[in-house]
Amino acid sequence: MTDLSALETPAVLIDIDRVESNLRRAQDYADQHGLKLRPHIKTHKLPRFARRAIELGAVGITVQKLGEAEVFADAGIREIFLPYNIIGARKLARLRALAQRINISVTADSRETVAGLSATFADAPQPLNVLVECDTGMGRCGVQSPAAALDLAQVIAASPGLHFGGLMTYPAAGKVEQNAAWLAEAVDLLTANGLAPEIVSNGGTPDLWRAHEVTAATEHRPGTYIYMDRSQVARNVGTWADCALTVLATVVSRPTEDRAIIDAGSKALTSDTLGLTGFGLIEAYPEAVITGLSEEHGTLDLSRCTDKPRIGDTVRIIPNHACVVSNLFDRVHLISNEQLVETIEVAARGRVD
Repeated sequence: MTDLSALETPAVLIDIDRVESNLRRAQDYADQHGLKLRPHIKTHKLPRFARRAIELGAVGITVQKLGEAEVFADAGIREIFLPYNIIGARKLARLRALAQRINISVTADSRETVAGLSATFADAPQPLNVLVECDTGMGRCGVQSPAAALDLAQVIAASPGLHFGGLMTYPAAGKVEQNAAWLAEAVDLLTANGLAPEIVSNGGTPDLWRAHEVTAATEHRPGTYIYMDRSQVARNVGTWADCALTVLATVVSRPTEDRAIIDAGSKALTSDTLGLTGFGLIEAYPEAVITGLSEEHGTLDLSRCTDKPRIGDTVRIIPNHACVVSNLFDRVHLISNEQLVETIEVAARGRVD
C-alpha cells in the first residue's frame, strides 16, 4: 500500500471497503423483499465492480449506451440491459453484433423504434427482448399511459425478430405511490389482454429503500448506491460514512483571508447542484462552501471556517453527483484504510456513443 500523499491532484479516490458495504446492503435488501437487482454501471464504469455485484447476487447489469455495453461485454459480462431507444442503422448493427455475443435486452417507447429493431432482428437466430419504456412521472422518455403501454406491447409482440419482455421505468424521485399505481394498472391491463409482462423493471437510487412498495416491479436498477454522494445523503438514502467516492484536490491559491482556490474545477467536479448549495462537501472543512467552478479552478468561501486550509494543503471532496465524476477521469485510485491499494483505468469512460 502507498500513502495518498504520493498522488497528483486532482484525483478520484474510491474506498473499496465502502463500495463492498454498499453493494452488500442493497443486495441484502433486494433479497429480503424478493426483488432482483440489476445495477446500473453508469456510476462507476468499472467491470470489476459489475462482476462483484453479480457475485453477490445481481442478475446482470444495466448500461445506458451501446459503448458501455460493448466495453462490459468485452470484460465478460453476459447479461446486459440497455434501456434506451436505439435509433439509426449503425447503432442497430452494433446492437445486432452484441446480441450475437451476449444476452442483451433493450427498451422502446415508439413504433418507430420498434420498426427499426424488427428490421434489424427479423432474421436473427434469437429474438431480441424488448421492454416498453413507461413515463410514470419523470417526464423524460416513455409511453404516457398504461393504455399506450398495451398498444406498444402488442406491436412488439407482433413484430418479427422481437419478443415482448415487459415494462421498464425510471420514475421521478419521491413519487413512489404514483409510480406504483401506474405500473400496477399497466400490468393488470397487459395481463387481461394476454401479455403478462415477464419483467417490470423499476429504477433509481433516490427511492431504493422504498423499492418494495412498488409491488408490480420484479427488479430494481440502482446506480449511485455503489458510491453514494452528497445528493443521496441529502435525501437520507445514505450517510457521509457510506460515500465511497471523493475527489482529492490541492489548495493552489489564497487570494484573500476568506477565499481559497483548488485545482479541481468543472473538469474534475460535476457542475450539477441538484438543488444543493455549492458544488460538493469538503470533508475536513464542512463549513467551507465551493461557490463556483471554472474549468480548472474551484472557488472556496472560507468565511464561516475557524480553521482554514493553506496553500499546498489537500482536501477531500464528496461531489454532489458521483456518476458525472466517473466520466471525467481516465483512472481512479482504489483505497482502503486511507492507503492506496491500486490505480485502475475507467474502462467505459467517455463511452457515451
